[in-house]
Amino acid sequence: MAVKRLITRLLMLAVALVALVVGGAWVYATFINDAPEEFNVADLEDRLSETTTTDESSATTTPSTTVESDSEGTEASTPSTTPQAEGGQQEWTITEGSEVGYRVAEVLFGIDTEGVGRTESVTGSITLDDTSITSAEFTVDVASMQSDDGRRDGQFRGRIMETDEFPTATFNLTQPIDLGLSATEGATVATTISGELTMHGVTNQVSFDISAKVEGGRLGVIGSVPVVFTDYDILDPSISGIKVEPEGLVEFVLIFSQQ
Repeated sequence: MAVKRLITRLLMLAVALVALVVGGAWVYATFINDAPEEFNVADLEDRLSETTTTDESSATTTPSTTVESDSEGTEASTPSTTPQAEGGQQEWTITEGSEVGYRVAEVLFGIDTEGVGRTESVTGSITLDDTSITSAEFTVDVASMQSDDGRRDGQFRGRIMETDEFPTATFNLTQPIDLGLSATEGATVATTISGELTMHGVTNQVSFDISAKVEGGRLGVIGSVPVVFTDYDILDPSISGIKVEPEGLVEFVLIFSQQ
């Protein structure tokens, strides 16, 4: 009889512990997890409006232009009576307001949540030649990524991304992209670009969609790159009680100023 009571108490204790763990996961996912939403056009516009570099004294006007679509499906538009950027080759360098991060789906003790880390430590530039992007290169300090949980950050920098050995990630454009318009004040464009993404010491060819806008003399670009972890020799990030999906996103909003 005493043994039966002991077994019953142990089972009740086990159930209570499971309930406590699951309840704690639910509380974390619902109230504590402070993962930011995915970057959107509003983020791009907010960051572009934070500071401006427009030189009004050199502004001229351009006639009204409606939305256009080229043979590659690129959509672009320019408003009427906008300041016109100088033609020819231009170099634009990443400046304040830029941010790069990762986003992965997690299941925390049966509760769906997200892991999101971000950093403002990104450098690089693009070269525009009239209406085409002829080169683009970006470097991200992966080791500086931070999420809302220091334990996740420790796992990310340690066994997952091994940032002591692979501290940075890079992207390089592999072929020119014709935008269909020059970097004119107020211009917007949506297109697909291709290039080489290097992470964790592995380089892969990637293609992804971007949206861009010129405002206040600055160029803003927003987009995301789907990533399958095994393509970059990244081990399964999952640990006991926390399942991480095998793919995620590299998301970014980049603000450029002309040199």
